[in-house]
Amino acid sequence: MTMMMRRALALSRMLSTSGARAVRFPLPSPSFAPISPVRQVARNYATGQHVKEADIQVPIPMFGVEGNYASALYLAAVRANMLDKVESELKSIMESAKSSPAFQNFMKDLSVPRDVRVKAVQDIFGEAGFSDITKNFLAVAAEHGRLRQLEKIMDKFLSLTMAYRGEVNVVVTTVIPLPAQEEKELKEVLKNIVGAGKTVLLEQKINPRILGGLVIEFEDKLLDISIRTRLKRMENILYEPVDLQSI
Repeated sequence: MTMMMRRALALSRMLSTSGARAVRFPLPSPSFAPISPVRQVARNYATGQHVKEADIQVPIPMFGVEGNYASALYLAAVRANMLDKVESELKSIMESAKSSPAFQNFMKDLSVPRDVRVKAVQDIFGEAGFSDITKNFLAVAAEHGRLRQLEKIMDKFLSLTMAYRGEVNVVVTTVIPLPAQEEKELKEVLKNIVGAGKTVLLEQKINPRILGGLVIEFEDKLLDISIRTRLKRMENILYEPVDLQSI
């Protein structure tokens, strides 16, 4: 087992334990008096039918701190058969964060005492009825000052859930939106490219600067058949020196 996987499994065990009962209080600010230090975020709990840990693995490798947290959360959610619920809860958190500058500042502000951060997320998301796994993930992230990286962790977690379901996100950039028929035909072509058994999730972006054609991005691949790129290649050819002796 690789070092990366061992770290992810260790984190996932932390996320699979339920936290102490949260004390109700409003969203804290750095000026609040600190609460006594948190020595243990969680204890063991039962969450229905669990998958054997030996059978669990991440569908694609993840790297870095964000990758370790995303992998740990994924492993904990799969083990508890709560992947869909955890994914839905994280999406709702990120949507709420976008509309709440106060919450954004709270996530980024490391001057808030660690125990205050932990109690805050336990209280806020406990009242919202979130699952123990999501609450514990946020508590662990808060305890280690990782709330400010929540969006990046979420992006990596979504990459894992999409890979688990065989979904491939394909970004297609055009000058104008694709007509429905062309979009349908493009999806059929992309299905053959990404491989059998996978579902294409098409995301369209508009960029007049490409002048025409398409730019297709998925996984680590880029297919640029835009007019702008073609013109650039032609320009480079025209600027290349000509060897008159070879004529």
